[in-house]
Amino acid sequence: MVQIASASPVLLVADIFATAEYYRDVLGFQFDEIHGDPPSFVIVQRDGVRLMFRQPRDGAPPPPNGAVSPAFPIDVFLYVEDVDALAEELRARRADIVHGPTYRPIWNGKELEVRDHDGRVLCFAQPGP
Repeated sequence: MVQIASASPVLLVADIFATAEYYRDVLGFQFDEIHGDPPSFVIVQRDGVRLMFRQPRDGAPPPPNGAVSPAFPIDVFLYVEDVDALAEELRARRADIVHGPTYRPIWNGKELEVRDHDGRVLCFAQPGP
């Protein structure tokens, strides 16, 4: 069976420029350009992770998971090597840290929850030893 090597979720946003700039300036991602006519699509990346964002032409994007299910507000789950160092970096960039870093004994790892420009919660997780 062929192995699936990675995933790049596509998330809908209200303002493609504001989202791309937030991910670059606050969360430390990079992007080359915003695509489309009118501009409506961008891929941001950091290390080996890519997230895609699209601004719909008609209608508003769906709400973040937390608006629909407050018991589980996480929209994107990302694995990192050092969640404590990332927390320091994001605090210095004035990111909206919702929770953590917190040890989660249920899976023997640490999690850092950060809210992005669009209200989505990203969970940065570091597996335990």
